[in-house]
Amino acid sequence: NQVLEMFDHAYSNYMEHAYPADELMPLTCRGRVRGQEPSRGDVDDALGKFSLTLIDTLDTLVVLNKTKEFEEAVKKVIKDVNLDNDIVVSVFETNIRVLGGLLGGHSVAIMLKEKGEYMQWYNGELLHMAKELGYKLLPAFNTTSGLPYPRVNLKFGVRHPEARTGTETDTCTACAGTLILEFAALSRFTGTSIFEEYARKALDFIWEKRQRSSNLVGVTINIHTGDWVRKDSGVGAGIDSYYEYLLKAYVLLGDDSFLERFNTHYDAIMRYISQPPLLLDVHIHKPMLNARTWMDSLLAFFPGLQVLKGDIRPAIETHEMLYQVIKKHNFLPEAFTTDFRVHWAQHPLRPEFAESTYFLYKATGDPYYLEVGKTLIENLNKYARVPCGFAAMKDVRTGSHEDRMDSFFLAEMFKYLYLLFADKEDMIFDIEDYIFTTEAHLLPLWLSTTNQTISKKNTSTEYTELDDSNFDWTCPNTQILFPNDPMFAQSIREPLKNVVDKSCPRGISRAEESLGSGPKPPLRARDFMASNPEHLEILKKMGVSLIHLKDGRVQLVQHAVQAASSLDAEDGLRFMQEMIELSSQQQKEQQLPPRAVQIVSHPFFGRVVLTAGPAQFGMDLSKHKAGTRGFVATIKPYNGCSEITNPEAVKEKIALMQRGQCMFAEKARNIQKAGAIGGIVIDDNEGSSSDTAPLFQMAGDGKNTDDITIPMLFLFNKEGNIILDAIREYEAVEVLLSDKAKDRATIFKGKMIPNYIIDSNLEMENMDQKSSENDAHKPNSEEAPSESQDAGAVSEEPDRGGESSAVGDPDALSPASADSASVSMADQDPHAPGPAEAGSPEPACTPEDSQPQEQNTQTESNSKAHWDSKVQPMESILADWNEDIEAFEMMEKDEL
Repeated sequence: NQVLEMFDHAYSNYMEHAYPADELMPLTCRGRVRGQEPSRGDVDDALGKFSLTLIDTLDTLVVLNKTKEFEEAVKKVIKDVNLDNDIVVSVFETNIRVLGGLLGGHSVAIMLKEKGEYMQWYNGELLHMAKELGYKLLPAFNTTSGLPYPRVNLKFGVRHPEARTGTETDTCTACAGTLILEFAALSRFTGTSIFEEYARKALDFIWEKRQRSSNLVGVTINIHTGDWVRKDSGVGAGIDSYYEYLLKAYVLLGDDSFLERFNTHYDAIMRYISQPPLLLDVHIHKPMLNARTWMDSLLAFFPGLQVLKGDIRPAIETHEMLYQVIKKHNFLPEAFTTDFRVHWAQHPLRPEFAESTYFLYKATGDPYYLEVGKTLIENLNKYARVPCGFAAMKDVRTGSHEDRMDSFFLAEMFKYLYLLFADKEDMIFDIEDYIFTTEAHLLPLWLSTTNQTISKKNTSTEYTELDDSNFDWTCPNTQILFPNDPMFAQSIREPLKNVVDKSCPRGISRAEESLGSGPKPPLRARDFMASNPEHLEILKKMGVSLIHLKDGRVQLVQHAVQAASSLDAEDGLRFMQEMIELSSQQQKEQQLPPRAVQIVSHPFFGRVVLTAGPAQFGMDLSKHKAGTRGFVATIKPYNGCSEITNPEAVKEKIALMQRGQCMFAEKARNIQKAGAIGGIVIDDNEGSSSDTAPLFQMAGDGKNTDDITIPMLFLFNKEGNIILDAIREYEAVEVLLSDKAKDRATIFKGKMIPNYIIDSNLEMENMDQKSSENDAHKPNSEEAPSESQDAGAVSEEPDRGGESSAVGDPDALSPASADSASVSMADQDPHAPGPAEAGSPEPACTPEDSQPQEQNTQTESNSKAHWDSKVQPMESILADWNEDIEAFEMMEKDEL
């Protein structure tokens, strides 16, 4: 019942505020129409002005027993939807969402018609539209390889002077390999074989181009030559549904060659990529070599596919690992590191984890998976629900939203959640008669015996060398899998229940081995003082040198060959290791998540949420749920390092100041004395941003800071400029400092609030007001960090020449959000560093941990971020389109 209520909330808001637009924008309560909204890059390729969300949702309505609504929706699609638009769309997205949606709608429509109560008027109209769309996609296949172009113009096709497409050379493996179910179903429904033939040709080509020694495929392939452009391989973004469609093509079409191909790939996946409970990308030519240190959220579909394959144990293991990540962050981040920290913080309400949960419950009957489903429902209602639907998460750490509700949320999420909890009597048809496409559309299994225009059996002998012994359990009976043992699944999960939170085992150092019997190590990391000449001399003896960087940070570098002796070199390595462990330990003790600065005054009204770093002193916002609210004021002097000269402007306000020139605690004391109720320190490093640099925690000054009672937060330069620009534009700017973003109903409780926020109705009288509010919920949307800027893992790759280094920041900042190993120094003159304060997450457990001879731990340099350093006008800050484009360009660079 709760799933039904949530679906109604999302669907009715789409129909009321967005239809006939492709998608709902749930924060601004309007439709997203391509060309009328700022471009979001490749993400917009799914939008074709064909009422995408409604088509994608058709068969979900029937699964949820909403037959009247389905009948009305089908009539709307037939009457309103135009497929002949001059618009360039993704072949892949259009196939799985629109063609799949039309075919799924047709499948359940003819089922309902046969039952005799509903759809008696239906005469295959959805199928006619599907066939029309199929012909519009066919020009994309006009390549020598048979691999389709990634994009097609619905009106003009490909390579037509007016098509604006056809120049592409590359496509992703999933893009070319996720067509067979829809295209074959279209052929079998209509008797027109050309669609199935084209989809098979594309699959055949990918199979021929697999890496023969590893039997893996890469992520990106050249559609003309068949060369692999990206040679890394995994089961996540770019490849995922290729594997899914091989197995499901066998199930739907009964062709053994698809099963043989899938089994060959699956054997390679389990040999190289599966590292339970992780699934890690590898290089196709060197499959024993990991290609990256993070996983993307799309691989969450894989446990469900493993259930279909009949390989339950690894499915349970990976699913449990993913569930632990969700329990830690409320949602599955778009990407997370091997030590389960956030790599990309977005979450666009993806349904893959819910899909795997449903399949595991079907396979095991274990009520544990009902509890998992309950958690998903509660988190969606608690964190993603907004008055006009459900909003994607901009950052799972802060709870900020994105004005986005993708069509797959209605097409898949509610379908799988409903089926998870539904009993047989809750269904008006037997779901076992259908197979799910990758977009969860329903195709009837009877298609396997209808209009078979292609030879079923592949008679080639290329499979004869395969060892079939590991394929015996392709479609196992669950009674055999779980012989009288309802605890089977739990016994597999049990060892993994703390996998996300456990720390790496600490190796025994030489000093610990010799405890009590030999000389103690000359210097422990916890005792190290960067300003102590004696300590610096000891470092030199151990081959560790201290370098002052141009940006004011301090770097420790070890050259083992420069140590006074081999024992000193060993002590130096131990010292560097201790620095990492000390950082890890302090981070563990502090456990301080990022904080939020929310702009609540006109015209933002709580939609702008800036990610901020906390302080080790002052009011702990996590213990004051209401937070601190007030207007902001810039102090004089701006650095806050001496008595405030404009106390009348600061009193009862939240003071803005610049980082640098003195300790953070000193700034806090000065503004508190001037009567400020809180403080925000803005980074003086031009262009720095929380999306490209580790979040920091402001350290104290080594003295007792109990006298500081006001809250203090740290904003990077780009986020700070948003507030400064708002002041320039609107003068009076009110913010809320809190532990996480608050929903607007909480913020404005008991206060006057514009009707359009309460009523979710944006038809404002003042057009200027309207323009200033558009998309104001996320002006701090930044680029997703590239792999070289991985903000979620400690780099421990060996340097050449046995060199290890650790970089510290003399501004006494300690990372607050698990980002990189660093050594923090005092916030004073960078040429006279104070005591070292280590603060960082614990490093990932890697093979290098057992070989501590070479280490490299280093914070991400802000110089890596190439931001426009000019101050932008407020209008461009408020309009998030620039930043969306940047984000997706960077995502493309990082090749998700």
